[in-house]
Amino acid sequence: MNHPLQSWEWGEFRSKRQQVDRQDGMQVIWTKVPFLAFKFGYVPMGKVPSDEEIKRLSNLGRKRRAIGIRMEPNAPKDSGFVKLKPGRNLFKTKTFIIDLTRSEEELLKNMHPKGRYNIKVAKKHGVQISENSSSSGLSSYLDLMFGGTARRQKIYAHSENYHKQMWETLQPAGMAHLFTAEYQGKIIAAAMIFTFKDTAYYAYGASALEHKEVMAPTLLLWETVRWSKLRDLKQFDLWGAEEGKGFSRFKEQFGGQLTELAGAYDLPINPLLYPLFRLSEEIRWKLLRILK
Repeated sequence: MNHPLQSWEWGEFRSKRQQVDRQDGMQVIWTKVPFLAFKFGYVPMGKVPSDEEIKRLSNLGRKRRAIGIRMEPNAPKDSGFVKLKPGRNLFKTKTFIIDLTRSEEELLKNMHPKGRYNIKVAKKHGVQISENSSSSGLSSYLDLMFGGTARRQKIYAHSENYHKQMWETLQPAGMAHLFTAEYQGKIIAAAMIFTFKDTAYYAYGASALEHKEVMAPTLLLWETVRWSKLRDLKQFDLWGAEEGKGFSRFKEQFGGQLTELAGAYDLPINPLLYPLFRLSEEIRWKLLRILK
């Protein structure tokens, strides 16, 4: 277990919304397939299972009347899923990892010059960064997420209730932390950071539609990197990169090492329904992109 999405606390959060099984050091989250009396399983950011563990997952899938089980391991590319079928990724297969064992001076030097410049711009404008894990901090984060970022980027964000339940479970366990950026007395950016073992994760970021010129998100993320380093964490996972995307260019300026993960692979359980499920899944996402 080397990722927060396989932690006990994450399983407790997801069990408030869905059925969760724990087996062989993996958490399987079950989702009911619409209009059918079947489920589909998902193992997020888990380990690469052995052949024996795959057999036991198959048995669990049959017990749960599953069409299949998708695995998206927290493991490097070419980690061995040769016997499984490629699936649709929920997470980006690439990410940037910042080495927090470097000195602060080295981290700044390793940043893109534009990133260092944007930090100076934010400071010059008087942007203030603070850890704000209060109920008001959560409210500000949700307002920015659903009033700014989700609308601007046209992303399919989880619901407000999802974020609230996640926060209510992970924050008391010391795994989730909120940071805000304030400008002229108003919070204009927020970031939710997960910490697990020796790693910090940039789980969610949100910003207002206005005042983009003060570069608050850049200073905000930089201060969370500094905060993580002060806590003696060893690395900072910026959690997701995709070439040509704005969110990826934003993360790239921090000088992290681009890392490619194994991707998603499916373990079909029902050989008749699995191809139909995959076809309907692809059609659904194509329609969503058209309607976006």
